[in-house]
Amino acid sequence: MGKRRKNLFVLLFVFALFAVSALVIVSKATKLGLDLKGGVQLVLQARPTPQQPTIDSGSMTRAIDIIRSGCDQLGVSEIEVAQVGTDQIQVGIPGATSVGQATECATKPARLYFFDWEPNLIGQEFAIGGRPGSEPPQGPLAKANEEWEDAGRSTTLFKDQQLIFSGAFPTQYAAVKLASEQKPVPDCEDCSSPATYYLFKKKDPHETIAGPEFTREDLYINPSGSKRSVGDGIVVKVPQGTIVVSEKPSDRNGQVLENADPGWFALKDRPALSGTEITRPKQETDETGRPNVTFGFSGDGRKAFQEVTRKIAQRGASRAIGLAGGEEAEQLSGRFAAILDNEVKTRPIINFRENPDGIDGRTGAQISGGFTSIGEAQELATFLQRGALPINLNLISQSQVSATLGSQALDAGIKAGVIGLALVVLFLLVFYRFLGLISALALGAYGVIFFALIKLIPITLTLPGIAGLVLTIGVAADSNIVIFERIKEEVRAGRSMSSAISAGYRRGIATIIDANVVTLLTAFVLFVLATAGVKGFAFTLGVGTIVSLFTAVVFTQALLGSMSRTRLLRSPSALGAKRQGLGWHFDFMGASRWFFSVSGVILIVGALALATKQLNLGIDFESGTRVEVALKQSTDEAGVRDVLKSSGVDNAEVQREVNPGLGANAFLIQSKTLKPSQINQMQKTLEAEYGIVADGFDSTSVGPTFGETVAKSARNALIFSMLIIGAYIAFRFDPKFAVPVLIALFHDILITAGIYSLTGREVTSGTVAAFLTILGYSLYDTIIVFDRIRENMPRMPRAAFSQIVNRSMSEVLTRSLATSFTTLLAVVSLLVFGGTTLQDFAFAMMVGIASGTYSSIFIASPVLTAWKEREPGFARRRERIAAIDGTVPAFADEVELARLDDDSETDAELVQDAAAARLGKQPQEAAVATAEPPTEVDAGDSSRNGEPPEVDPAAVVQRERDERRRERRKQRRKHGRNR
Repeated sequence: MGKRRKNLFVLLFVFALFAVSALVIVSKATKLGLDLKGGVQLVLQARPTPQQPTIDSGSMTRAIDIIRSGCDQLGVSEIEVAQVGTDQIQVGIPGATSVGQATECATKPARLYFFDWEPNLIGQEFAIGGRPGSEPPQGPLAKANEEWEDAGRSTTLFKDQQLIFSGAFPTQYAAVKLASEQKPVPDCEDCSSPATYYLFKKKDPHETIAGPEFTREDLYINPSGSKRSVGDGIVVKVPQGTIVVSEKPSDRNGQVLENADPGWFALKDRPALSGTEITRPKQETDETGRPNVTFGFSGDGRKAFQEVTRKIAQRGASRAIGLAGGEEAEQLSGRFAAILDNEVKTRPIINFRENPDGIDGRTGAQISGGFTSIGEAQELATFLQRGALPINLNLISQSQVSATLGSQALDAGIKAGVIGLALVVLFLLVFYRFLGLISALALGAYGVIFFALIKLIPITLTLPGIAGLVLTIGVAADSNIVIFERIKEEVRAGRSMSSAISAGYRRGIATIIDANVVTLLTAFVLFVLATAGVKGFAFTLGVGTIVSLFTAVVFTQALLGSMSRTRLLRSPSALGAKRQGLGWHFDFMGASRWFFSVSGVILIVGALALATKQLNLGIDFESGTRVEVALKQSTDEAGVRDVLKSSGVDNAEVQREVNPGLGANAFLIQSKTLKPSQINQMQKTLEAEYGIVADGFDSTSVGPTFGETVAKSARNALIFSMLIIGAYIAFRFDPKFAVPVLIALFHDILITAGIYSLTGREVTSGTVAAFLTILGYSLYDTIIVFDRIRENMPRMPRAAFSQIVNRSMSEVLTRSLATSFTTLLAVVSLLVFGGTTLQDFAFAMMVGIASGTYSSIFIASPVLTAWKEREPGFARRRERIAAIDGTVPAFADEVELARLDDDSETDAELVQDAAAARLGKQPQEAAVATAEPPTEVDAGDSSRNGEPPEVDPAAVVQRERDERRRERRKQRRKHGRNR
């Protein structure tokens, strides 16, 4: 296929792809993330259970399916559930306005167990309530009454008396203390719970701080933000084989009092059957019209149900003396308890007179008497339909974004992207003329094709994803700049337009591929190792880089190739190549000590800032809760703080926030002590006091566990990025090229960290993404320079390495500055026009790109030069030049290289001359080897037969060469050779 037909085929293909992409954009909706459309996002960490002692892919998959189906049944639609890493699950609930409902939907274990009640009571509990129909012993009963009075609980009210006569403790601490004294039952597969830990206050009445938790460490972590001191409170461990449950009292009509304080029981963990053995749970009403939950049993479940109820009935019958009447039979009958998530839902009697052989279970059973409304019974039925989670899930991070703030962030992101694209196109048109127009067309095609891919895959578009999209605009323009500068070089060298275009693409493609591969490697590491929020950025950056290679290289080459013989490309001025271009004639390597000094000062200042001020780590790392709220009525920070105190939120930082999307009365609240229930209470209190505008409440809570995960992911991503980038540079160039690259990367990251410390800007997970992107992007300029050094090394076989680097940097400095400038245009648009999240990302990127451009020119190349010139080959070249010129010029011109190539002076002579030059001596003339005959000869041998002696041709050539060398040395001594 000829070039013309090939170019025509590519253009038709791109046009067809453009048309299809436009159709996809019009017909398919964009999938927006929660940070753009509003909703609740949770991050859960899995913990093992006795039934599931290890966290594996199967248990995680079952948990994800249960969460998805359960939340759907609870009316939470469009839920997004995904596994993150090996032991975390991310749950996104679009449109949710209640953190509490969303959290319960995703984290409620819904583990239902049935217990034969009395035999599982322990100690004082069994003495008081373990013998139905019998008067409790006075000693234990008196002790129980005293404990209830000491705890500030009534002993005369009916609601409390029923708990006391059941053997309940007034506080959780008392029940846990009793449970902790029991012998453990190791490896208990039938137990409902593993060993648990509780944290209580040291002073009476030992109020509960945390628990139950499955590890001691979890006691010191508030899932919503704060990290407690290890010395806080008393830790009590309940061994496996014993559990602590609560029960709410009921009134004389059997109605549960939901607002009453519960009683607490320590039980032997010997369930008779579990919720896995029930079928068809549903909400109904009993004969009195009260709500209940009915269910059937599986085959094994029905058998177990009948056996346990038979045992309870027989035990009650054995306590009866003679034939018991109806009322006496009720008093003597034992109880069968249904316990859901360590809360007693119902504890009915098994009347031995009505069911002497227990309850068959063929018609199922019911849970009744424990519901205050039909909705509560319906919710329980729904959770039982969902099934129990196979693993425990701890909430480690939560965020709530209002639809208004999400829409505002989306508008800001789109605005920043459009302005960034316009600025890049304007720069390309001014700097590259017609080639800039070609690049603008390529960027337009890139934008349409890329956006269509976002909709087609689909890629969930998030704020970090928008940042990645805008950044890829600069990456796509950079590829065009590298090639266009090559084309201009070829045109200035006298090539025809078609051959210049062909040579420009041929010689520039290697640089573009190397630079984009490094960017792709960084994006890959980010996607694999970073947290979920950063994955969107990484995926968008990776896909955008691949698309930009197609549009910036394949499409533009075909377009220029098809137009190379037209009038549009007949004049070099149309390409901006009429003039000789910007001439850089600066001794970069000679000034390297100044560059190192400047970097050293900057790094020292940054190190001092890091040592004194440190980094302002956001809640992504430090944990905590942040709330943005827009109030209807005007108030000040003190007013908001007072309302927060009344709702139980102390020590909160309140400041007025300038946010056009929230109005003039917006506040930012930061705290370390908020749980989901406290966030809901805060929202209700602020609504009642000042009113909250529609969609004007936005909250984010991160626990220390999630912060540690973010920090660990960032560290791993940084290490792996450095290793992969170093390995690729060593493979593509030379192992010695990799070390300066890694030094420059450390330089860039340390400078960026120092600037963040000096300015006090908050470091978030978005900042981490920017830091890691700097790794890939700051190499763009370095690769451009290194690629030209690699290209010039065989062209300059007699030049010192510093001369090769100086020439290479002079040739590519313009394109290095242009590539950085185009990317900075896109980043600055994010900084100026983007929202808060985008601005944080853009600030880190702006500092990193500026530092990366500086380090690639003034750090990486000088370090490489200092190392390479120690190699024997380049060391001999430098000594050779110094011996002939007296010094090593910054640049080696073609005439000088030709003379070096013609010089036959040996290495030994070069070393001698170099040593003499260092001592300030002039080389001796006699030191120059000659081929002249001796001046004194024997007269008898002066001739033969009167003829002059024969002349050796080789000696003549050597003599002429020595004469030229003497003349050059005289000229150097006379005029000097310092360029």
